[in-house]
Amino acid sequence: MSTPAPLPVSTPAPGSANTSPSAGGSAPTAAELLDFVRRVAADAEIVASLPLVPEGRTWIQLEGPGGSEAWLIGWPPGTGTGWHDHADSIGAFVTAAGTLKELSLAARLPTDGWKTLELTEGIDRSRELATGQGRAFGRHHVHEVLNKSVTEHAVSVHAYHPPLPRIRRYSRTGDLLRLEQVERPEDWR
Repeated sequence: MSTPAPLPVSTPAPGSANTSPSAGGSAPTAAELLDFVRRVAADAEIVASLPLVPEGRTWIQLEGPGGSEAWLIGWPPGTGTGWHDHADSIGAFVTAAGTLKELSLAARLPTDGWKTLELTEGIDRSRELATGQGRAFGRHHVHEVLNKSVTEHAVSVHAYHPPLPRIRRYSRTGDLLRLEQVERPEDWR
C-alpha cells in the first residue's frame, strides 16, 4: 500500500502548541511531549482537520513545543509502521481516535554498527492504546505501531525532540531483528 504525499503544515488551534513549560527555550522532556500530544489529541477541531483516505496513512505536521517535531497521523484499517526507531530523539504519542497497538522491545539496542541482532526471550512488550491513551519513550526506542481494526480508521498525535534526524527501519523474523533502511527527513517530508 503506498503512502500518499504529506499534507501541508497545519497550525494548531490556540492553546494546543507551544504552551508547555519548555516553550521558552529549553528542550522539552518526554513528559512534556506526552502532555502536548494529549492536549492536541483532545482537540476535536484539530483531529477532524485530518483527511482520512482508505489508500494509506495521511498526516499533517504540527508545531510542537520547544522546537519539537509533531505530527497528526491517520491510520486506515490494517495499516502499520513496521519496526523502527527514532534514533536520538525522545518522543510521545497518543491515540486521538480508534485504537492502536504498539509492539516494542524492552531492551536498549546498540545504536550503530550492526545489521542483525538476535533478541533475547522476554523483551517483547505489547500495548493496546485506545482513544486518549498514549505513552512517552526515550532515545533508540524500537517499536511497531498498528491499526489492527478491519473497519475503523485510527488517528494519533506524535511529538519528537530533537526533530527526527533519521528513522531506522527493521525487519523481524522470530528473534532476529535486521536493519533494513535508514531514512532521513527528506524521505518523509
